[in-house]
This record gives sequence, C-alpha cells and structure tokens, in this order.
Amino acid sequence: MIKDAVEQALAKVRPMLQADGGDVELVEVTPEGVVKVRLKGACGSCPMSTMTLKMGI
Repeated sequence: MIKDAVEQALAKVRPMLQADGGDVELVEVTPEGVVKVRLKGACGSCPMSTMTLKMGI
C-alpha cells in the first residue's frame, strides 16, 4: 500500500528532523497519490521548512 511506503520513507528522514527539534506527520495520501504532511515542532515555524520539504523529504 502506498501509505505504508510513504511512512517508511518518512521514517528515514524523521531522525534528521528530530535532531533539530522537529518532526513530520503524515496527514493523508489522496486517491490521486498526493501526499500531505505536516511539519511539527521546530520544523513547523522554521524559515527553511519549504527547503526541508523540497530537498529533504
């Protein structure tokens, strides 16, 4: 299932985010395959969060 694959991928990047005081949460995977995530903790308000999403996740 695609949701499981996304969770596994997020588990790989999660330690890097947690090291900086943040985290990532899977919100949903739409039927069209669009993945929606939420950055939490320090990552939620970080000015580099867009870069984290594009380059890190």
